[in-house]
Amino acid sequence: MPRAVPPAEPFAETERRIAAAVERSREEILALSHAIHADPEPAFEEVRAGARVAEAIRRHGYEVEHPVGRLATAVRGRMHGALGGARPRIAILAEYDALPGLGHGCGHNTMAASGVGAALALAALADRLPGEIVFLGTPAEERGNGKQIMIDDGLFEGVDAALLFHPGDRTNVEARLLASQDVEIVFHGLQAHAAADPWEGKNALDALILLFNAVALWRQQLRPDARVHGIVREGGTAANVIPARTAAWFMIRSISDGGLAAMQERFRAIVGAAAMAADCSVEVDFSLPSRTMRHNRVLGERFSARLAVHGLTIDPPDPNLGSSDMGNVSQVCPTIHPGVAICAVGTPGHSLAFRDAAAGPRADEVTLLVARMFAELAAELLLDPALVEAAWRDFHASA
Repeated sequence: MPRAVPPAEPFAETERRIAAAVERSREEILALSHAIHADPEPAFEEVRAGARVAEAIRRHGYEVEHPVGRLATAVRGRMHGALGGARPRIAILAEYDALPGLGHGCGHNTMAASGVGAALALAALADRLPGEIVFLGTPAEERGNGKQIMIDDGLFEGVDAALLFHPGDRTNVEARLLASQDVEIVFHGLQAHAAADPWEGKNALDALILLFNAVALWRQQLRPDARVHGIVREGGTAANVIPARTAAWFMIRSISDGGLAAMQERFRAIVGAAAMAADCSVEVDFSLPSRTMRHNRVLGERFSARLAVHGLTIDPPDPNLGSSDMGNVSQVCPTIHPGVAICAVGTPGHSLAFRDAAAGPRADEVTLLVARMFAELAAELLLDPALVEAAWRDFHASA
């Protein structure tokens, strides 16, 4: 990791204290990252990860709610600066869910630990800060869009800025996100003996196969920046029984929120056509959507400055786009979701190679550095009301 250059005035003493606080907590922060990595839990089931995160910030003086809102694995920690005032209110976020069957192939262990590290550094600085530091442990990013549930529960109310990084194979400031939605499909048919009297049955597997074939044909007419992909959850119980129930999980994605709405309408029609063709009934459950990203340029410029201070360069934009419910957060308050490289360019996300990198030495150093940079940026915002006002002006201008 490049050597940091000395911080500039007027925040030099503040940044020295932040650096010292992160260094003091180094082992605690990295132990948390490794513990979450070694014990992966999927969306909505992050029981141990949530408890670890909650306990870490509680030890450092945060008033902790766990669970908070409707999500049993969500965490909120709050700490008021000694200089008083309810605002600014700066939120440091953490993710900690894993991918089923792959573990932390998206590196959320580093996101949890860096968020906790930033919160710990700010706690050490609270005696010279106004406003409020809010730590939000956010479940279910990989499936279900837990942040939108937390938004609906009022947990982002009054937040003036939200900060969360994502590990990757390159470093950049502006996240570009596809709007995305999960869809659960269950076809219901009628069992019958597949040899003796198959004509008595209604084959739910036929409906499922028709759906996948229809989606494959649909892809020919989709824009290059749209995606649709799915897996079979249930395909029947025995080869000699006409399946009465089959299930699939799909995701649809678009470069725009409006494009996602149009894809949803078309996908619903395709599912209905598959059910009709197989003479089956169907249940379709569209989850809360992930939104596109509303990048805050003011916060982004300040984070770019932090990268420069610490000797990191910004890579060319990643042409391969994913999705995140941080897009939803960006629609309600000034938000950034920068990426910092933890591995070589070209290492695919959601892979065994990326999972292994997320527990490696480079990921450890990035986790500590992001904790420091986010604590520095949060302190800037807490100490400079004009910067917060500028972030809000940019937020409203981008609507």
